[in-house]
Amino acid sequence: MSASIVSAILVTSLATFLSRFLGALTSEGIRETSKLFKWFNCLAYATLAALIARTIIFPAGVLVDASYSSRFLVVLFSLVIFFISKKNFVYPTIFSAICMAVLNNYI
Repeated sequence: MSASIVSAILVTSLATFLSRFLGALTSEGIRETSKLFKWFNCLAYATLAALIARTIIFPAGVLVDASYSSRFLVVLFSLVIFFISKKNFVYPTIFSAICMAVLNNYI
């Protein structure tokens, strides 16, 4: 392994664990009902929604071969499964992978 790869791993690990450590230290003083906490929560969900939309509208890799209709159909079905399963993330994730495979390979 070259020295640049090892140093990149060390720097990114340090940045990750330092932010987690500082978050654990300061988490005692943060109320989950505060406006700042709710703002960060909304920011995180908005970022996730933007990434999902980008993946659906401008896919990269293997998803380029899938049609828009099949991608939107999988998202729609996954949302239905999400709300049926009482907002559990596991079931729609597994369902979306299976549904996308079936739609692209057999239909």
